[in-house]
Amino acid sequence: MTTLPPSLPPSHSQTTCASLLQELQVIWDEIGESDVERDKMLLELEQECLDIYRRKVETTRKSKADLHHTLAQFESEIAKLVAALGEHSFSFSRGKGALKQQISYIRPVLEELRSKKKQRVKEFTETQSQIAQICAEIAGNGQSMLLSDPEVDERDLTVKKLGELKSHLQELQNEKIIRLQKVHNHISMIHELSVVMSFDFLKTVSDIHGSLIDPANGQSKSISNDTLAKLTGVVNSLQQEKQKRLQKLQCLGSTLIELWDLLDTPPDERKRFEHVTSLISSSVDEVLRQGSLGVDIIEQVEVEVQGLKMLKASKMKELVFKRQDELEEIYRGVHLDVNSDVARQILINLIESDNVDLSNLLSSMDDQIAKAKQEALSRKDILDKVDKWKHASEEEKWLDDYEKDENRYSAGRGVHKNLKRAEKARSLVGKLPSLVENLTAKAKAWELEKGIPFLYDKASLLNMLEEYTVLRQAREDEKRRSREQKRLQEQFAAEQEALFGSRPKKPLGQTNAMVGTPTGRRTSTPIGKHPVSSLKERRETGRANNVIPLNFVALAKEDPMSRGN
Repeated sequence: MTTLPPSLPPSHSQTTCASLLQELQVIWDEIGESDVERDKMLLELEQECLDIYRRKVETTRKSKADLHHTLAQFESEIAKLVAALGEHSFSFSRGKGALKQQISYIRPVLEELRSKKKQRVKEFTETQSQIAQICAEIAGNGQSMLLSDPEVDERDLTVKKLGELKSHLQELQNEKIIRLQKVHNHISMIHELSVVMSFDFLKTVSDIHGSLIDPANGQSKSISNDTLAKLTGVVNSLQQEKQKRLQKLQCLGSTLIELWDLLDTPPDERKRFEHVTSLISSSVDEVLRQGSLGVDIIEQVEVEVQGLKMLKASKMKELVFKRQDELEEIYRGVHLDVNSDVARQILINLIESDNVDLSNLLSSMDDQIAKAKQEALSRKDILDKVDKWKHASEEEKWLDDYEKDENRYSAGRGVHKNLKRAEKARSLVGKLPSLVENLTAKAKAWELEKGIPFLYDKASLLNMLEEYTVLRQAREDEKRRSREQKRLQEQFAAEQEALFGSRPKKPLGQTNAMVGTPTGRRTSTPIGKHPVSSLKERRETGRANNVIPLNFVALAKEDPMSRGN
């Protein structure tokens, strides 16, 4: 009877095999199987068992080798991940024990590193995508870059590398913000210029780039170098056009004002173009009103200027003579002689000859008017003093006539006003010598500066002053002689009265009542002796009616003497 191999350790399976063999022996006994067949079958069973053992051993060896390989792969991947992620402070050991225990210890570490790598790759991808997108927008091909994701170098996933990328991204984002601000500023400037110059804003901007007006599919406004260059060029071009239009309107506005002044255009008509003339003193940056520099405005002003020029040509002759009237009026105002007839005849000959530009003629006359005004201004101070001198001379003449009037103190209307005027006249007359002297000095200084004589109504002012001085001196001498002669006559009359007796006269109180000014005031002027003669006349008329005491005659004789004191 064949037995089981002794090398096999006893186990539940071996017990089972033994019972099976016993059962097989029983079957063989019942069948009557020979021992040879039985040994042969047992040998086959043993061989089959050995084959199974061998296969199991091979499988186990292979499994062990696979575990070693897996463990090595894990360790290699961990090393690569640690290097790629830059986790230099990371350390691990496989531990001790069976291979499966070591693998189970390493696997969580590997999974953690793989997860960290996945997250890091995602960050790199997002950062590089944004960088690529902004770079594409700056380059002007943003749409094409959206179709593919950037490649990430998984050999370098360190935090330092990611930080560098994020720093670069921040710089690009700042650059994008700056560019967007530039785009916005340029678009705002184009809109402002379009409002002022009345052109199609939307068409102008859309011609540069469609995204600047209506971004499609979430596309942002173009910030490419090409777009910025075009925007800058358009803005510069429009600013130059604005400057050009403003200068043209300023020139037209100045021409309008000049023509209005020449043609004496009423204010109501000028108001129609106030929006143009108000631009004359404006700078480019100050012109912001809607449509103020539109082509239609310029054309309208050009038509108006052309019409005024045609009207100016028809009225130029009238304007020339108006200028001549103004020039003559200035000269007459400062007492300068103007040969009006000759000047007008010269102007008529020039206009009818067609050999002179009337605009140049008007400009020349404006220059003459300006020079005349300057000359008038230089004569003003002297002419003011001449007026004072003439007024004082007139008052002097009036005062002479007034003092010759023997009834000037008689009671009546206007006596008080005449007395005040006489007092002021004496003050003016007292200032006449200094006034004439000062006026003479100024006239001489003026003639020395200008090199020409100072004429007043065709006459030399210095000659007039000299003649006046001579005549005034003669009048003064005549007055002195007259006063002296009158004094001698009164003295002779007084002596005659003393020899032949006095004449009856009115009481002293009545005589004083006829006197218009106080005795003290009469003594201050040469006319203080005039009341004596009128007193004599009153005595002659009252001699037949009253008999006056002799002592009153004595008082009457002493009265003039007391006034003289």
